Amino acid sequence: MRIIGIGNALLDVLLRLESDATLQAMGMKKGVMELVDESTMRAIQQEQSGLERSDAPGGSVCNTMRALALLGASVGYVGKVGTDANGAFYEQAIRDTGVTPHIVRSEGISGCCTVLMSPDSERTMATFLGPAATLTSDEIMDETLRAYDCIYVEGYLISNASTDRLFLPILRRAKALGKKVALDLSNFNIVNGFSDMLHRAIPEYVDILFSNETEAEAYTGKSAEEALREIMKEVKYAVVTVGKDGALAGHAGETVHVPAVSNNPVDTTGAGDNFAAGFLYGYSRGATLRQSAEIGALMAGNVVETVGPQIVPERWAQITSKVSSILG
Repeated sequence: MRIIGIGNALLDVLLRLESDATLQAMGMKKGVMELVDESTMRAIQQEQSGLERSDAPGGSVCNTMRALALLGASVGYVGKVGTDANGAFYEQAIRDTGVTPHIVRSEGISGCCTVLMSPDSERTMATFLGPAATLTSDEIMDETLRAYDCIYVEGYLISNASTDRLFLPILRRAKALGKKVALDLSNFNIVNGFSDMLHRAIPEYVDILFSNETEAEAYTGKSAEEALREIMKEVKYAVVTVGKDGALAGHAGETVHVPAVSNNPVDTTGAGDNFAAGFLYGYSRGATLRQSAEIGALMAGNVVETVGPQIVPERWAQITSKVSSILG
């Protein structure tokens, strides 16, 4: 099964600060995440000279597609970047991990999430969505979608441009082309802000729904286990992650609970993205519900033991061995 992700293409830039004085120079408040405009992002970029820096392609769906590719799945990714060096880096970096890029370009600078790491490890984040938020359904060709069996989208797309230019048209086109649709709700604010639309679209178009417990509660008004049962009435596969308590999954009347597998969590960034990758990998291999959820928990458990949304390279040999064991 070939899977294509559609998401916000954002370059993740981690900057290690020598002091918090740099935050003041950038006009940033320590420890917060702010959406910034282009002029502010350009000012931040000008202040980066001389700082220790690491770059990686990011965005929720991109994280999931990269992890899927490293597991061995056949995957593609659609996102929109600028015509700058960051956009070129983004495309090449996802290609290098085995993801087939279907990148749309727009004149100007690419979307970027700059993470400013203070000496005490506190993180301050500045996110410039840029062209990522202007992607429309018309910019994605039918021939691209036809090459895949399952289309995976993030809830954040709902608030981009308008639901009539990307999110709903892509769901409609996917179903018209006979594709499976997987959706991650992404954020409880998205669920609260677009509740009526989601309650119409999910039963009609979505086959696999991922959420964490706060998103599931926002969608159903119920706690995790009851929310799972409610969501199972609307989709074929329902997944609710519950943090340190692991995850719940349901399909065709069956429900399973898998425990969290991490012994030393240090950063939960990317846990949901990697869980989705593991679950979708199991699904693509025809695994059972429990096997798919266990692979998801394995992936989430590994990413939370490192800083950032991507699993470090030295862990992959052990991960693939454990995945093979789970699949029997």
